[in-house]
Amino acid sequence: MIKNDLFLRALKGETVERPPVWMMRQAGRYLPDFMKLKEKYDFFTRCRTPELATEITVMPIHQVGTDAAILFSDILVVPQAMNIEVQMKDGIGPWLPNPVRTQTAVDQVIVPNIEETLGYVLDAVKMTKEALNDEVPLIGFAGSPWTILCYAVQGQGSKNFDKAKEFCFTNPVAAHTLLQKITDTTIAYLKAKVAAGVDAVQVFDSWGGMLSPVDYQEFSWKYIQQIIDALKDETPVIAFGKGCWFALQEMAKSGASALGVDWTCSARNARYLTGGNITLQGNFDPSRLLSPPAEIKKMVTQMINEFGKDRYIANLGHGILPNIPVDNAKAFVEAVKEYRG
Repeated sequence: MIKNDLFLRALKGETVERPPVWMMRQAGRYLPDFMKLKEKYDFFTRCRTPELATEITVMPIHQVGTDAAILFSDILVVPQAMNIEVQMKDGIGPWLPNPVRTQTAVDQVIVPNIEETLGYVLDAVKMTKEALNDEVPLIGFAGSPWTILCYAVQGQGSKNFDKAKEFCFTNPVAAHTLLQKITDTTIAYLKAKVAAGVDAVQVFDSWGGMLSPVDYQEFSWKYIQQIIDALKDETPVIAFGKGCWFALQEMAKSGASALGVDWTCSARNARYLTGGNITLQGNFDPSRLLSPPAEIKKMVTQMINEFGKDRYIANLGHGILPNIPVDNAKAFVEAVKEYRG
């Protein structure tokens, strides 16, 4: 039995004394101990070494006090396993030297054996579960098929993913073939994580907001729906689409246990669009963690009041930024823990 099961209870829609709290990218660059490891080991070494991934995952639980852990990894381990080369370049971020832009390139992308290609992630799940010792639940995650396609086709991060969109709109057959391969791989990957011990999974659609509502349904949501359908009977699934408030109504019918909301969508609109009966997660602006701790605490209380304490998971509206003082991150978490509505 997990000692602190607030997060899992909120996902089930149960009445709770206060909302649970965690932060996207909580095991990351704002923590001094993380930076020490970063100086010693490169990015994918940290992802591929279960001992390091475990140490990084557990850090914020002990140092900041969140109610759930999220496995330290990256969404781009999935395309790596699919025969797409991914590097992490300093000052640039993800770099894919051979972008997938033709049917021939799509044909070379494989749906891999997860145990063989991503066994190191499964080992990290098992090791982390042991290290957490049932203190808090562990979340596993994957990028949405559309978000993975964005990197695979663009070859790097982008403000508008114009090449990814061009590929989808000029070569839809190849695009849908690639999206389906990513979807099949992601389903197998998340199922393997559940078997290894994660307590819930989150699908990050970081670039969903790049698409119009019509294109979102075609190139992103229908693939996320396949993932939810495949996993919802095995584990709670959280779907988070950054900039995708326009799809919240559709998402609420998906069978997901919770939906993430970014800071551009108010609590009131999110509750209205989702019909009020699904757990919502979010939506504090990560930059607002640069405000003084006393102000952070006031804003967090207001955020919880607006969402309501039940069917709600306090979180940021996107990942925590590297320049956030640890004390400010703690103030965010403490404000939720002190909440009495």
